[in-house]
Amino acid sequence: MSESDEAAYEIAVVGGGPAGLTTALYGARLGHETVLIDRGGGRAAMMADTHNVIGVTEDVSGNEFLATARDQVAAYGGDFERGFVESIERVDNAADGLDGADDEDGADGRFRLVAGDDAYLADRVVLATGFSDKRPDPPLPRTGKGLHYCLHCDAYMFVDEPVYVMGHGEAAAHVAMIMLNVTDDVDLLTRGAEPTWSDETAAQLDAHPVDVVDEDVTGVDNDPDTGWLEALAFADGTRREYRGGFAMYGSEYNTALAESLGCELTEDGRIDVDDHGRTSADGVFAVGDVTPGHNQIPVAMGQGAKAGLAIHKEIREFPRSTAAIDRDGPVTEADVPAIPPDLLATAVAHEGHAGGPREDVGAEAESETPAADD
Repeated sequence: MSESDEAAYEIAVVGGGPAGLTTALYGARLGHETVLIDRGGGRAAMMADTHNVIGVTEDVSGNEFLATARDQVAAYGGDFERGFVESIERVDNAADGLDGADDEDGADGRFRLVAGDDAYLADRVVLATGFSDKRPDPPLPRTGKGLHYCLHCDAYMFVDEPVYVMGHGEAAAHVAMIMLNVTDDVDLLTRGAEPTWSDETAAQLDAHPVDVVDEDVTGVDNDPDTGWLEALAFADGTRREYRGGFAMYGSEYNTALAESLGCELTEDGRIDVDDHGRTSADGVFAVGDVTPGHNQIPVAMGQGAKAGLAIHKEIREFPRSTAAIDRDGPVTEADVPAIPPDLLATAVAHEGHAGGPREDVGAEAESETPAADD
């Protein structure tokens, strides 16, 4: 593939969950050429309902939520590409004959992202690659209708209902005890595995009304009309009624791209970042579930917003530093505004623009210089 075939952007976001989409939204709306590359799927796409997001009602599915977000990004001029990013490498601008120079505050050269037959160049990369929950062996209830993974998202659904927690480690034991805050009927299902929780945790469990069930699950009974879980059958022939529960077998963080770029990881395998999503690798940011913190949509959106703002401050053209003024001279009227022509046209035509939507923006956008908010 020749360099001319590679689309060039200021910001490339890998991953189309709430964190990645919010970063892309900020990037495009703040006037930066932005592409979001998403392979599809992810935890948010699996949600039957959206919880804990102010302004979004419970009847909105994860796919509906994400589709609306993609439309918003596109409305501000961001590009969306469906694909799986297989590799990212840093490329030297001068050696590769690329326009642009290493900037003062960030990346040494650009990044080349490869997704199948497509390649993209970007000044900044944002990794929003998330993680996958480790699923226990079947038989299992249906995901979202009796099998859940996010305690703080879904515990409310089971207030005063019989629930299970499936697992044999520290997390499973603690989640079982936490569920006692919302219901008095909690079973901890080890499914025949030897418990690996600590002696201290075992003492805690003994002091809480949690029934530890060692028998393996052999069957699942669902409501024929709603598909919701009604009960689980066990190897000893017993049947226990549950409204739902949580599987706690750990997570697999998608950090291969981060590791290839030299990003440092935390002890539990997530990408280590500062308060604005910067990794240890210059020009590389990470947001969302692949980073430390609560795995919640509002948290992910906040991380995406902070990363988007941090990137904007790094790569915006003005104010020009005194060093750049000494090197390149003062800013002239011909230099402003710094927003690329296509994004300028999109902004002036957008319904949120102060001048109101205009259909004739194509010809005049490049000649006019509208006032810009700081």
